[in-house]
Amino acid sequence: MTIEFDKMQFQNDLISWFAAEKRDLPWRRTADPYQIWVSEIMLQQTRVDTVIPYYKRFVEKFPTVNDLAEADEEILLKQWEGLGYYSRVRNLQAGVKEVAEKYNGVVPASRKEISLLKGVGPYTAGAILSIAYGIPEHAVDGNVMRVLSRILLIEEDIAKPKTRKVFEDAVTEIISHEDPSSFNQGLME
Repeated sequence: MTIEFDKMQFQNDLISWFAAEKRDLPWRRTADPYQIWVSEIMLQQTRVDTVIPYYKRFVEKFPTVNDLAEADEEILLKQWEGLGYYSRVRNLQAGVKEVAEKYNGVVPASRKEISLLKGVGPYTAGAILSIAYGIPEHAVDGNVMRVLSRILLIEEDIAKPKTRKVFEDAVTEIISHEDPSSFNQGLME
């Protein structure tokens, strides 16, 4: 796919806009891939304003991979209470246990490895890799597809699963290699 527009101008405009307009969110004050992972899981199907207090309490209670890996499920579910979709936190803990066991508590910095973790799909993998590690990886969700369909005039139906690949390829082509974190967060914001 060839995108006929000024990629550098778009990157600069998006990153500048994000720098000026981004919300002050607690997970934006860290580069810890584990804490970014927690925020991304909490933000699935949940509003930002709802997530903020849960995120703060959760990372205070479980500040590291090992703290969450070793957490009692009852205590874990109590911390999650009110966010719903409990499979998210169970999958998060299972993925974190894998990180503790296989990677000495360090969240993998490659799409291939991070994508093998329980509960980490393509969007979450790209978000963690770009935000925590500064790796230019796509993080495409429904909101990103809606924004880019307008900007890039992509007419494919975003409701169809095969369309995601079109957007992932587009982001891979236009993402900033200098600041992939701000680029992806700008698209998300």
